[in-house]
Amino acid sequence: MVAKNHFCYISLTVLCCMAFLGVQVTSRSLQDASMYERHEQWMIRYGKEYKDPQEREKRFKIFKDNVNYIEAFNNAANKNYKLGINQFADLTNEEFVAQRNRFKGHMCSSISRTTSFKYENVTAVPSSIDWRQKGAVTPIKDQGQCGCCWAFSAVAATEGIHKLSTGRPISLSEQELVDCDTKGVDQGCEGGLMDDAFKFIIQNRGLNTESKYPYEGVDGKCNANEAGNHAASITGYEDVPANSEKALQKAVANQPVSVAIDASGSDFQFYMSGVFTGTCGTELDHGVTAVGYGVSNDGTAYWLVKNSWGTEWGEKGYIRMQRGVSAAEGLCGNAMQASYPTA
Repeated sequence: MVAKNHFCYISLTVLCCMAFLGVQVTSRSLQDASMYERHEQWMIRYGKEYKDPQEREKRFKIFKDNVNYIEAFNNAANKNYKLGINQFADLTNEEFVAQRNRFKGHMCSSISRTTSFKYENVTAVPSSIDWRQKGAVTPIKDQGQCGCCWAFSAVAATEGIHKLSTGRPISLSEQELVDCDTKGVDQGCEGGLMDDAFKFIIQNRGLNTESKYPYEGVDGKCNANEAGNHAASITGYEDVPANSEKALQKAVANQPVSVAIDASGSDFQFYMSGVFTGTCGTELDHGVTAVGYGVSNDGTAYWLVKNSWGTEWGEKGYIRMQRGVSAAEGLCGNAMQASYPTA
């Protein structure tokens, strides 16, 4: 009788284990099915197509890992910002950075920076400013898979000073910089520097409009005729004194400013909303434009930054980055290599 009961106990245990494993497998299968459905919906939303089933499966696995990371981050609920499943969700962080972030910050050590800073003696700055409200910021643009963030940053700053000096808003051509500013450090989709872009605009005596020289998102041949038409011009540029958020605030209080940042982290790739307070380095790899600053409802001081990754990223194309951090370089190095054009 004991042996029989022992056999029954073992059999029951085996059955329970099998049932438990079955539940686990079923649960895992349901989760995968749900994730496949989410990937399918995501593909439809962003018009994604893959060359073959192998590529689709590879991208699904990356999508799944990214979604799990995003949801785990948001569920932790211990940050001032949230992440979201955007158009970059099927890219690894390495792939994303290679496509988008081509600011040549590592070359700046060999390039002389200006010493004049016309806002040096500014003593009073507003507690907050948003140049969008002054009409000095054009709508969000999308650089696509071309690594010309430097061109978008320089153009945004030039558009800003043009509006402030003439009263006329205008959208200028990034493609002209991509195609024509290629004799120095700037090399179109392969990267460049905002200061060198300003130098080109000065030497070229201006830039054409976006509509006359539209963005293609690839390296092209310079259209000399269109590059010879000047819708807006600048007379010079200045670098903001490095490693000083106070100096940067003086500049941004007066006009939109080109800034370089380290945007290599996954949290940057999937930033959706809130004041970004994440961990990042100072290996500057991305050009953006500071178009204001302020203080959030919870009292966190921030920079208002215009990006060039389309409106599906961040707060409709913008990111608020923490201001007044302990590091002299600013968050993600945003106070290290800022500059602005002069009218």
